[in-house]
Amino acid sequence: MAITKRSFGSWPSTISAELITRAAPSLNFVQAHGDSLYWVEGRPWEAGRNVIMCRDGNGRIADVLPSPYSHYSKVHEYGGMAYALDDDHLYFVNASDQRVYRLSLNDKGTPQAITAEGPWRFADLMLDSQNQRLIAVCEEHNDERQEAENYLAAIALNSGSAIIKKLVSGADFYAYPRLSPDQNQLCWIQWSHPNMPWDTTQLWQASITDGDLTDKTLVAGADNNQAIFQPHWSPDNSLYYVSDKNNWWNIYRLENGKSIPILEMQAEFATPLWQLGMTTFDFLDANTIACIWTKNGIWYSSFIDIASSILTTIDHQYTSMQAVTCHKGSMYLVAGAAALANQIIGISSQGRCSQTYVPSTLEVDQADIAQPESILFPSGDNQQVHAFYYPPTSANYCGQDNELPLVIAMCHGGPTGATSSGLNLKIQYWTNRGFAVVDINYRGSTGFGRSYRQALAGTWGIADVEDTQQAIRYLTEQHKIDPERCLIRGGSAGGYTVLSALTFTDTFRAGASLYGIGDLETLATDTHKFESRYLDSLIGPYPERKDIYLARSPIHHAEGLDCPVIFLQGLKDKVVPPNQAEMMVKLLEDKGIQVAYVTFADEGHGFRKSNNIIRAMESELAFYQNVFNLLDKT
Repeated sequence: MAITKRSFGSWPSTISAELITRAAPSLNFVQAHGDSLYWVEGRPWEAGRNVIMCRDGNGRIADVLPSPYSHYSKVHEYGGMAYALDDDHLYFVNASDQRVYRLSLNDKGTPQAITAEGPWRFADLMLDSQNQRLIAVCEEHNDERQEAENYLAAIALNSGSAIIKKLVSGADFYAYPRLSPDQNQLCWIQWSHPNMPWDTTQLWQASITDGDLTDKTLVAGADNNQAIFQPHWSPDNSLYYVSDKNNWWNIYRLENGKSIPILEMQAEFATPLWQLGMTTFDFLDANTIACIWTKNGIWYSSFIDIASSILTTIDHQYTSMQAVTCHKGSMYLVAGAAALANQIIGISSQGRCSQTYVPSTLEVDQADIAQPESILFPSGDNQQVHAFYYPPTSANYCGQDNELPLVIAMCHGGPTGATSSGLNLKIQYWTNRGFAVVDINYRGSTGFGRSYRQALAGTWGIADVEDTQQAIRYLTEQHKIDPERCLIRGGSAGGYTVLSALTFTDTFRAGASLYGIGDLETLATDTHKFESRYLDSLIGPYPERKDIYLARSPIHHAEGLDCPVIFLQGLKDKVVPPNQAEMMVKLLEDKGIQVAYVTFADEGHGFRKSNNIIRAMESELAFYQNVFNLLDKT
């Protein structure tokens, strides 16, 4: 078929918003128990329901969780892994009421609630069979005027109504309660305000005596200068964990009270703990660690021989990975690539890859899929900043002669997040229509070491914005984009970068803020516990440094915001309340600048329901088409 010349940004595309909602369901939280493998699949077409699924010992795959039940925890508002198994039952947190339920795996009847209705939320469930109980992270909300209380809880399973008992309390946050294989020890990590779990955490260990925790001991992190991730017991009861004490998140073993590195690499074996229960390594056996790690935005899978510290990396097509578990002599995980939707794969110790579960077949011509180019460009403080550049890509269209494409700068959330090289149809939605996309790992992003992550400390709204400008400058020098037609979009913390870039610079001509932040003071005083002190490190303590909050809040600098913006906002958002968007919308309306405000009454922080995802994507496209008169161009 002949290639048709048509103006960038106006190409017809088969990658519809509706396709995005059904082509690639989210997969996460892979676990193994007995002969079976379990995972969670998020389904936008079922109103965002999260279904626990199973592949049994005979290879049969089926839903375990019946409708309308949905796996979802609201601990920290972001939740995480919230299910556990024994030989006969599945225990899970139900989205609608946050109660823990028990489901028989034998008769597949109706799940029965084992915790009462009340102020509790649970996550990171694990079974303590010796004491007939679940151990979980608990978040208790008793008074809206006070901060929620977080602690490690035991939930009794052998009584008529489950009794909730505090096992460990006193810190502001807890994660990763993990029992040793001999059932005699428990480990966990904890941290307190103003730290986030990627700043400073501590690893604790205790003995279990008659169900109680004794000899509680701080075993790593006493210096308050390392972020510990995923403590994990080996089959021989040794305690391993990930730490960034030497700048990079590497794997360590606790030995005679000392931290021994298993392998020191300038690579990251962890991700920021936004969701509880995340896993990047497991034990294939007592001598071998199965793991994933990332460098320059690309993920790899490997096996580590513990005795020799030899790393064997597996050669395969996948570049985006998460949720590692070991099962029957193989490593299982969620994996994808630029043109490959997430699936569950198995990797044997010999390096053979097999597809365990492929939820969808991509109904898109491979020639329509833009391949990411990993780029490094100079920015402030002589820092090399990373991004993925996606060129406009179509099997049927190309730009007009002597025309350079519009570009969308994408700002990930967090801001301690990271872009992925895995298939993202929300990027392909744009590139297949003739937009270029640059997906930026601005300073503060994860995957490039602790010092890079901390480069945003005190400079949020400055360094990240500068990095978006420098990405545009770099691509302009490479003659890959039209510098006069630059857009910027981002959600949550990325939305703040968007609004700051639009307000304080003249690099971009329009933007999209998805549940983004316009008023830092409001965020500091009207957000949930997990992030209530986050800005201490990114901006400064509040109210002591109120001057910085005012200086960096776009809402207070209306004179600088003079280009079109679309705001997309869930009205149930507890992380970034709707009043953030509403203030900015009114500001633009009062100035007579083109603005759109698209709200979703049944969404919180992020959009999970298919009809809302479709409406959000189509509204944003229509906004850009209107701003740049794209429909009138051929």
